[in-house]
Amino acid sequence: MASGGTVQDGSDDDGGDLTAQNHEKKPVSFEDQVENKSGCSDFSNVFCWEKEIQQVSGASDYSRQDNYDFRSPELNKHIGLLEKISDLILNDIPKAEYVSLLNDYVESEFFLIDGDSLFITCISEQTLLPGQNLHFFYLVERFLLDLTNKGAKYIIVFFKDAEHAYFRHPTLLSLRTALILHLQHNTDAVIRTEFSNFLEEKWQSFLQESYPYFIIISDDGLTKLQTSFLNLFIIHALSTRINVVLTSGQESDFIRVYGYHIHGMYRHKEFFYQHRKEIPCVFQTLVKDLQESSTAALLSLSGHSSVKDMEKEVCETLSQLKHVWPEISDIRHIVCIVTCALGLRMYSRLQKKHQATIRKQEKSGEITPEEAEDLIRMYCLSVVFLSHLPLSQRARVRLISYHWSKQAFTFIQLHKGCEFFLLKHLTTEKLWKVDFTHLPDLSDDLLWKNVAYYYEVENEQGLNLDMGEKIKREYEYLWSIISKLAEKDDDDGKSLPLRRTSISFLEKRASPTKDSKNIPNLGLIPMTSMVVDEFAGDILSSLPFLKSDDSAVTSLIKQKEFDEIRHWHSGKLLSDDYDRTKSNSQAMCKDPWALRNNQKLQSFLRFYGSSLEGNISKTIVTQLDTPKKAYSDVKNSKKIHKTKAEIIIEENQKRMKAEEERKEQKQWDALSIEKLIQENFNSGISKLEDFLKKCQSNSVKCTAEMAGLNACFEVWIDQCKDQGKKVKDINAPVEVMRRIHSLLEKYKDLMEQTDYQKIVRCLRYFGFDNLACTLDSSQIPEDDRKEKKAKISKYAVGMGAARFQLQYMGHCLLRDERTDRDPRIQHFIPDTWQRDLLDIVDNNESAVIVAPTSSGKTYASYYCMEKILKESNEGVVVYVAPTKALVNQVWATVYNRFNKTLPDGMVVCGVFTRDYRHDALNCQVLVTVPQCLEILLLSPHRQQWAKRIRYVIFDEVHCLGGEIGAEVWEHLLVMIRCPFLALSATISNPKHLTEWLQSVKRYWQHFESVRQESPGSSTTTKKGTKKQKNIKTVNKSYKVKLVLYGERYNDLEKYVCSLEDKDFKIHHYHPCAALTVDHIDKYGFPSDLAFSPRESILLYDSMVQVWENWPRADELDPEKFTHFKNKIVITKADVRKYEEGLKEELNNWIVHGNRMKANRVLKLLKPRPTYCSEKDMEDNFPCFVEKLRQMDKLPALFFLFDIKKVEKWAENIKKCLEKKQKSKQIPKTEKQIHLLTSRLKKMEKSMQKNQTVGMKITSSKTDKMILEEAEHGNLMEKLGKITEIPPDCTYANSQAVDTEILQKVIDRVKFMKTNTTLKTLALRGIGYHHASVSQKGRQFVEMLFRMGFIQVVTATGTLALGINMPCKSVVFTQNSVYLDALNYRQMSGRAGRRGQDLLGNVFFYDIPLPKVDKLIKSNVPQLRGQFPLNISLALRLMLLAAKADDKEDAKAKVLSLLKHSLLSFNQPRVVEILKLYFLFSLQFLVKEGYLDQEGNTMGFAGLVSHLHYHEPSNLVLVSFLVKGLFHKLCQPMRKDSKTFSKEVMEQLVLVLANLFGRRYIPASVIKSKTKFYQSKVFLEDLPEDFAVALHEYNNKIEENFGHFLLIISKMADMKQEYQLPLSMTDFSGEECNDSKLVSHLMSCNEGRTAVSPFACLSGNMDSDLLHAETVNSVILRTVGITAGNIPVLCAKKFDNRRRMMPLNAYALDFYKHGSLKAMAQDNGIHEGAAYLLLKDFSLTIKAISISLSELCDEEEDNVVQAFSQLSDSYWEKLQKV
Repeated sequence: MASGGTVQDGSDDDGGDLTAQNHEKKPVSFEDQVENKSGCSDFSNVFCWEKEIQQVSGASDYSRQDNYDFRSPELNKHIGLLEKISDLILNDIPKAEYVSLLNDYVESEFFLIDGDSLFITCISEQTLLPGQNLHFFYLVERFLLDLTNKGAKYIIVFFKDAEHAYFRHPTLLSLRTALILHLQHNTDAVIRTEFSNFLEEKWQSFLQESYPYFIIISDDGLTKLQTSFLNLFIIHALSTRINVVLTSGQESDFIRVYGYHIHGMYRHKEFFYQHRKEIPCVFQTLVKDLQESSTAALLSLSGHSSVKDMEKEVCETLSQLKHVWPEISDIRHIVCIVTCALGLRMYSRLQKKHQATIRKQEKSGEITPEEAEDLIRMYCLSVVFLSHLPLSQRARVRLISYHWSKQAFTFIQLHKGCEFFLLKHLTTEKLWKVDFTHLPDLSDDLLWKNVAYYYEVENEQGLNLDMGEKIKREYEYLWSIISKLAEKDDDDGKSLPLRRTSISFLEKRASPTKDSKNIPNLGLIPMTSMVVDEFAGDILSSLPFLKSDDSAVTSLIKQKEFDEIRHWHSGKLLSDDYDRTKSNSQAMCKDPWALRNNQKLQSFLRFYGSSLEGNISKTIVTQLDTPKKAYSDVKNSKKIHKTKAEIIIEENQKRMKAEEERKEQKQWDALSIEKLIQENFNSGISKLEDFLKKCQSNSVKCTAEMAGLNACFEVWIDQCKDQGKKVKDINAPVEVMRRIHSLLEKYKDLMEQTDYQKIVRCLRYFGFDNLACTLDSSQIPEDDRKEKKAKISKYAVGMGAARFQLQYMGHCLLRDERTDRDPRIQHFIPDTWQRDLLDIVDNNESAVIVAPTSSGKTYASYYCMEKILKESNEGVVVYVAPTKALVNQVWATVYNRFNKTLPDGMVVCGVFTRDYRHDALNCQVLVTVPQCLEILLLSPHRQQWAKRIRYVIFDEVHCLGGEIGAEVWEHLLVMIRCPFLALSATISNPKHLTEWLQSVKRYWQHFESVRQESPGSSTTTKKGTKKQKNIKTVNKSYKVKLVLYGERYNDLEKYVCSLEDKDFKIHHYHPCAALTVDHIDKYGFPSDLAFSPRESILLYDSMVQVWENWPRADELDPEKFTHFKNKIVITKADVRKYEEGLKEELNNWIVHGNRMKANRVLKLLKPRPTYCSEKDMEDNFPCFVEKLRQMDKLPALFFLFDIKKVEKWAENIKKCLEKKQKSKQIPKTEKQIHLLTSRLKKMEKSMQKNQTVGMKITSSKTDKMILEEAEHGNLMEKLGKITEIPPDCTYANSQAVDTEILQKVIDRVKFMKTNTTLKTLALRGIGYHHASVSQKGRQFVEMLFRMGFIQVVTATGTLALGINMPCKSVVFTQNSVYLDALNYRQMSGRAGRRGQDLLGNVFFYDIPLPKVDKLIKSNVPQLRGQFPLNISLALRLMLLAAKADDKEDAKAKVLSLLKHSLLSFNQPRVVEILKLYFLFSLQFLVKEGYLDQEGNTMGFAGLVSHLHYHEPSNLVLVSFLVKGLFHKLCQPMRKDSKTFSKEVMEQLVLVLANLFGRRYIPASVIKSKTKFYQSKVFLEDLPEDFAVALHEYNNKIEENFGHFLLIISKMADMKQEYQLPLSMTDFSGEECNDSKLVSHLMSCNEGRTAVSPFACLSGNMDSDLLHAETVNSVILRTVGITAGNIPVLCAKKFDNRRRMMPLNAYALDFYKHGSLKAMAQDNGIHEGAAYLLLKDFSLTIKAISISLSELCDEEEDNVVQAFSQLSDSYWEKLQKV
């Protein structure tokens, strides 16, 4: 026997049949193992699984044939429909969006997982060997735990009818049944198995009640029949408007799960409806065919005539076992004994039948009963091994290169069939307490083969090993019971010897095994770097470093050069994005033309800024360094005496105030408000409100309020007197009560006795006697008290005062607002929490601020800017915004707010984005995006500027948890040394974020203290230097405070819309309608689920309606509620208490056994809209907009997520208005317009001619000219009247903007391509807004909307992040995966303009009701750390540390970034992993020549770091460049030419598309019959030489990081590694050392240290870590590293069914045809999204081109010229579209 677990078989020449170390597995997918191609039902060849394994390489893939050809004639009749369904799905799959699935599933929403799709996915895993059940269960649980840990809530559904798909292969059938049982008994997962199929009523009811957001389903089954089953399931789900997520292509990273998401659309419902009769028929036929053929096969195997007979025998055998061994409970023993006994008994009966027909046993191709007993005895021993061997020992099992013989395999299938029926019986067994703990580990096929190999080969060769006393004793006991149950006589029932026959159960594997590549135990190249020592110094001693004289060290390439390009300076420091960005500096500019443009820009910025906030410009003066007392309340300040000057100032102020009051009184007297209200109630009230807003005098305001009260009361009296008027306008009493509220709360001291009498009279007339009585009796006249109620009853509002206020006045109830001014704020009175923010800024502290949209949190940002501007001319505030649109808005706001005289060369505000920069480094307020600030902070030569930063403001900091660019936000937060303000409306774990940021500040505090103590510190003032004057000293603070404010100023009410008979019904959506009883029971009410006052009343009324004898009904009655009772002025705070009381009571109903009643309440509140097709909703969209106008709900923002629809729907509204206007025009109007226009042109020519001739003007000619001018004016007036747009044919509010300002805004877009469209729409009061609209176009729409001229805007999510466009209503008009909880809150927050609207409205136009429910109750996602490192970042950090001007400061930034990732916060083990990852990244960079051993950058480090956002493509690009592949490709058309052919350019695009245009398509699309008209769609592979170079690069990466994975495996939590991930079933234990046989079989001691012990059961070894595609499946799960952290660029990508996923050729296709329409038509990418993708691709080419030209001295170099030509031509093509 060979050492190390390798066994040589002496009977074979080649040897190595069983190898424990050197092997290369070729795992066979189950789809190649399950289909019986012969169709035979004969016992000997029903199951051909093992035969198919032998023939897998040559067998056609039956399950993936494109054409349908079933054996069943009945099923073949329906082939047409099945093909239609398949085509429909295949057409949808290319349009599926690859998105994050768990964005907002924090603690509310759930989805479904099809159990069979889960089963198929895991059973097809390439690292899984057939028969390794425990490894299979590990894969399932690992998948589910990953979802669970990311906050997912799911239900797994197994349909009964789906079971029939596996009857042809009992191994899978048994495994599926075991999986269901295991998930039910051993995990907390919710499993539903009661549904027969997805067409039954029970399933429909379940969907209606729970309505999951999506279902995870596989689009490919193990067989054609199963694929048809799944296709029917998919189309059914989509028809019910439930989205489908494909298992194909699903991937996971640290915080997200990604998948292909297909939307359920109306057309799916329509398709299902059209085939509503045929689909059930097809399904029944399909299930019947599966059931009949598979059941027959299984019965022929067992010898029974029916399934009932089989089940009966299983039940009887189980009863016998209970009698023989009453105390048995372990599922492993039960299954072993019963299945072995049943198998032997059945097989013996079958043989007796066969003996009558078959003369000789040898010819039958079957084993004898005696041989079957041998096989079962070996199985029984393997099961005993499972009981005694811990997983740590089993993980060393030898890998067998044999498979079961055909005869043995047939019997094994019989055995597995018995296992299935037994497990099926145990699902309903209730009398017997079975321990299901070890259900996942019933058998181990590889272990069974090992036992068989030992007894069949090794024992026969003379190797005789003791099995151990304990194992032997248990084996003999089990066999004795099996013998009794199998009815064997004493001789046959003996347990030993195990082998009594000589037949071979094993056969040599057809495909020979190959030696695999082992992970080389590489030594690390030593490095001398302070960064390395300080970050990872504590672990360096434990790592294997090479000696300095080692060949690997001495052979390091010092300079990357090659023959073709010796004129290239690869080590040259490239310009960064700051240098390359288009500059337009105002301060440094001297060119007159440029100065003029700058003046225009400044003028526009102020104009744009004034549209945001009005004219509030302030001149800033730098303050001297004088001590400043902290702000204190004015009331607490005491003054001893006043100076004469102060007395004079006070008297002047009083005089001015009195004069101002007189003026306001005159204005009020001139207003005649009573008359206005009588004439037009709404207009009069509006004018009253406008006056009250502008008026400063309290006495005048009191007078105005009383006048308004009287006028409104008279209107109500007049209405009530008019008996014929059945419907009264309740607005009049509402306005009366508003005035009463205002008077009693604000002007009580100014009121007179008569005023109180009027109020009492109003209250009594309204029927509010209880409120009238609350006023002081001395103030109530006796006559009023005696007035009879009958006399005034007709004036009553018909309800109690409290109900009236809540139901009708909720939006205008008084808020808790402070009345004392803060001297720091001029324009408004800040709330308490806002004052806290100002204090934080005054104290130079940091803060995380979480407050709702439009709550006023941004004001602290501008106060911070003002503070820094006042302090000095040197300090800088950086405002970080997530989008360019928000950058431009803040830029304009700063320009409008602040003026300051600065030294030459300095300006107040600058901007820096990817597209342009303007005074970025010579300003005091820099507005930028995160990526650009990161460029500046990581730039080695911009550290001096970075030191000037005094504050950084992060707006929308929740982007820290975004999918793209999130790590950049994290980098900035840990690198800045100054205080910061982090603002957001949507963070669910702000406390955790604050704690992390506080830990970062502590690091900087320590750094500063150490640096100041250092004698050579640069912070100390050097001798001879002069201290600057007029610079305020700043007290440094390292505190990070958390400021939370959750109250919206305006309530939001939601509505769902439905189209019924071409009219829109608007259904109010109560927030409780989103909830279910289960949700409230589990999670309570969502923290931000707020009611408007009238919604509280609705909830109370529903509770009363459902429970007539509700005990607390009286207590919670609005009229008797503690905080409302007899209260004239009910405030918003009072209503919140009422709301909380109702919520608490409803929750108590659920807790105390009244769930049914609570459920009825929630159902009562739920709207019931009707649905129609998307086309109908789109066609009728203009009617809906008109409906909103009639409801007075404009201005409104309409959110869509498709750029094309954004423009199209805006155009449709305009066309509808034009059509309406045309229908109103009198006949021949157009002809009249044409005639007038012609006459005007002729007249204008004549007038111009007279002026040009310059003849002497006589009096007659003067008269003629006067007449012409008069006629011209007359014609213009006529034309204006004819062409004037009627008010009901436009949404433009012409009164909001004067003509001059409107023209100024329009002039801004006059040179744009879309000028005419935008202008035409704007004149109708319509606009659209999305990312592809130019900056000027977006600003045009924004300004006119803010000014109130445009009232209707269709938009994408570009308005979601902070853009100041408040409106009255927000409408969600299109469902999308991007409409998640986060975007919903951001977008809906725009509704309700503070100071203009007291109530915000949110409409759901064409959004499924379940999606609405999800949005309302879902929490926003928590901010979680991303994996913070990659090779490019490591290189950029080393570049900063090596080249920075201030190396100490640079090192501190680098270490802060490395040490303080959010992922590693309070996670010491993660810190250790990051240290190792950083070290191995450096190792790769050193080996590839990007770094030297001192950590200095060299080679093409500049190019790699410049393209850092494209890792690993940037590294691959450089490897191609270094190998001279681009020089080989880029050959000009002629030697003397520098022009390259079309073929060369297309090949270059092909290479770049493979690197930088990687967008995958689901694998099943390849089967699609879709025709492509212009695009090729599927990207070709790289040219051969490039492919070879890529393979070489990948090998280097895999080798380097394979070694890394080996080392970090030591950090795994091995206690958890021996447990199943979800059920936590433990398979650890003490190893069995008293069995020599065990030691022999478990002898593979090497190469299995870094892979999961569960994966080792399938023979996986450390060498599998060298393949990126298998890393996720085999690596130790507690290590926390995924394949995504290994910078491999896979040439081919496969899904979890091992199908190739092609790359989308969009980048190359566009270069060939230049059509965006083809992108949408063929490539499946929306035009707008395609434009952005192509723009990014084009910018990447440009960046490469510029970098190459900078690196190369030779301007005529072919590669430089080729990239330059490509950059120009690609950009030119893009500009044309």
